[in-house]
Formats: sequence, C-alpha cells, structure tokens
Amino acid sequence: MATPTANLERERLLQLAEEYRDKGYEISFHPNPEDLPDFLRNYRPDMIVRRGDEAAIIEVKSRRSLNSSSRQYLQNLAQSVEQHPGWRFELVMTNPEDAVNSPKAESSLQQLEIETRLQVARQLATQHPESAILYSWSLVEATLRLVAEHERMSLQRLDPLYLVKQLVTEGVISRSEYQLLMDALSLRNAIAHGFKATQITQESVYQLIDVAEQLLKTLHINAEAD
Repeated sequence: MATPTANLERERLLQLAEEYRDKGYEISFHPNPEDLPDFLRNYRPDMIVRRGDEAAIIEVKSRRSLNSSSRQYLQNLAQSVEQHPGWRFELVMTNPEDAVNSPKAESSLQQLEIETRLQVARQLATQHPESAILYSWSLVEATLRLVAEHERMSLQRLDPLYLVKQLVTEGVISRSEYQLLMDALSLRNAIAHGFKATQITQESVYQLIDVAEQLLKTLHINAEAD
C-alpha cells in the first residue's frame, strides 16, 4: 500500500507530466533500463521528458523521502546529467506540511537543489565572478531560510539583512560568518544596482559558497541526529 508521501509525490509527478505534455514534450514515466542512454543505466529516474534535441530528467521528492542514500543518489544523478549536452536535471520538492504553515515554502529552494546549484556557482566563479556572486547570494538566502526554519526561529520578515542579523543574534552563525555575509551582501547590492565592485575575486565567491556549504552540512548532520 502506497504511503501518503508516495501518493503526494506521484500526484505532483502527474501534474508535471501534464504541464510538460502541454508544452509539446514526450513523457516517459519510470523508464526501463533498456530505454535509457548508457550514462543513465545505473539510475531509475521518475520521469524523462523529451522535445527535439532537449531532454530532462525529473525527480519528485518530499523531505520525508530524503535520507543520506537518496541525497547521494540524486547528487550523482545530477552530476551525470550535467555532463551531457542537451540534457538537464530537475529536482522538484513537494512539502505539503510546510505549505500549510507557509504558502511560500514550496517555492523556495530546498537543500539538495541548493547543493547542486552551488557547484554551478563555483564553476561560474572561474570566469565570471560578478555573475557568480549574484547567483551564489541567491543560494545563500535560500540556505539561511532553511537554517532559520530548522532552528524554529520566529521571524517578522525574510529580507536578507534582517535574516543575517537574527541568525548571528541567536548564535546560529558565527561573528566571522556574519561579517563575511555582510561584506558579500554589500558586493551583491553594488553589482545588482549597476555599480562597479572591483574587489570581487574568484576567491571571494568561493568563501561565500563555503559558508553556504558549511551551513548545509550542519543542517544535514542535525537532520540525521533528529
């Protein structure tokens, strides 16, 4: 008998299938190994959608269905897909419990999505540090929201300046992390508003990414402990 979580994931998968079908994609649910390209033979994706030369692997998960092994599986799958032109990986999170408490929770990036995109940001930093810091900061904000949610903090708003100050006040992030985030926020704001920020380097982007990865690692450890 399917669990409520499995049923919700399947319902979301069916919704996505309809959305992609309306856009002209061919849909394949849980394809057999012989129907997969060689680089996907070790995986069992929820769905593959194709249109012309474009193809996407779609995975639908909820927080309850994510554990250490499934996270590693999805990370490996995402990395395999990213190495093949014309293919992309999409992880869609469905969190009904969060949706009841916060209408915006489902639209916010979740941990695995952030971890995957941080790797993209790290690659982007090698040639385009200004673009990379804008992208990285968006991922940092998503991470900070996850941290605040895990700590069950009562927040009046979710703007980044307020969020960073509340986290350091509560002792969730260190003073050094606070200062690095504030410096990065100033750089991000300068670029976003069309000002030059000559002090941005590849290393400064990496430092910001490192903070996000460390916070996500702490979240993962705490989740296992719970």
